Amino acid sequence: MTAPVTLSPLTPAQLDEGASRCLALQQSGQDIHGKRPFAAILLAPDNTTQLMSSLSLSHVRHAECELARNAADNYSWEYLAGCTMISTWEPCAMCAGTVYWAHIGRLVYLASEKTLQGLIGAGNPENLTLDLPCRDVFVAGQTQVEVIGPLTSEGWERRVVEDAGRYWSKHGQ
Repeated sequence: MTAPVTLSPLTPAQLDEGASRCLALQQSGQDIHGKRPFAAILLAPDNTTQLMSSLSLSHVRHAECELARNAADNYSWEYLAGCTMISTWEPCAMCAGTVYWAHIGRLVYLASEKTLQGLIGAGNPENLTLDLPCRDVFVAGQTQVEVIGPLTSEGWERRVVEDAGRYWSKHGQ
């Protein structure tokens, strides 16, 4: 592995603020734009400034992938190594790979992919999950990505599930 970039410590207040922004984005994505319940934001190295955000655009164009690609197009590799992506859900293998290749230094996710599978049900054609934790994808690489999640503190995982449940109750099997 290459030497990790020193990330600014993420304080509990910064973590809660970022989680709140991300969940609010997921909620507005459903309520205003009719989108699937997945959202991601990118924080600058100061862990406060929001640089970008993205919603899930389709079953292939996930929020984390879209955000990571846009970030890679707009910011330097070195800068992104000090940034934090916050996602409402644990990134799938495709998204984790994109976060890795974009060189984003830290990932925070609020709810796990296992929890998502439990919410939507096995075999749901709307969102087939991959049982491959993002940590397993990152550990296979040569550059370290710090991972924080799922966030059970302050009820973040529960809040994400409650909000996403609105979508899945309408689009279930």
